[in-house]
Amino acid sequence: MKITYFGHSAFRIETGGAVILVDPFFTGNPAAKTTWQEASGGLTHLLLTHGHGDHTGDSLEILKATGATLVSNFEICSWLNAKGVENYSPGNHGGRISFADFDVIFTNAWHSSSDMVAGQPVYLGNPSGFVIEPQKEHGNTLYIAGDTGLSYDMKLINELYRPEIGIVPIGDRFTMGGDQAAYACRNFFDFKAVIPCHYASFKGYVADDASKFLTAMGPDAGKVRVMASGETVSF
Repeated sequence: MKITYFGHSAFRIETGGAVILVDPFFTGNPAAKTTWQEASGGLTHLLLTHGHGDHTGDSLEILKATGATLVSNFEICSWLNAKGVENYSPGNHGGRISFADFDVIFTNAWHSSSDMVAGQPVYLGNPSGFVIEPQKEHGNTLYIAGDTGLSYDMKLINELYRPEIGIVPIGDRFTMGGDQAAYACRNFFDFKAVIPCHYASFKGYVADDASKFLTAMGPDAGKVRVMASGETVSF
């Protein structure tokens, strides 16, 4: 499995023959050093955790240009279908969707989900996280927390799916901060590696760096992979 980080919460995941973008926010992302065109080469699937603009990002343009399959909740799939997206596979909390190279499971995320139209919020379903289970020969089970606060549901996610890699928000204000994210990683999960996200993008609104998270991880700080925008790691 190869994971590339593009800043904020945007990731590219390659496993087997699948190329997956998660929350592809490029245009307007202060942390992005890559365009969506560069990031979406060979794309097969696009996963959206929720409907806020810093996560839906360039999804519409990417989906129209690539024909990739959108995977998200029913409301987001319907919303983007009305805008011209043809390939989509909706789900909701607790559900599993199987594709050729991986399964995706929808998990709870403690957050909100909407888009703004004419200054008014439009409901876009329940926010979620994802567990990605590749075919055994293609990599480790990955948990993408999405935008979320600390939740005891995370303990159940670990008991059911045993993810070995975690992608967790640490930015505070809108999600877990470094202290809560570290508590979750150390008490609810047994990650081999954990990648922080949703920080170092919007100054004054999210954490500037991962230092608080690293300090709170204590003896487990060695598991943390602090990725630069555009960096790729393999597991």
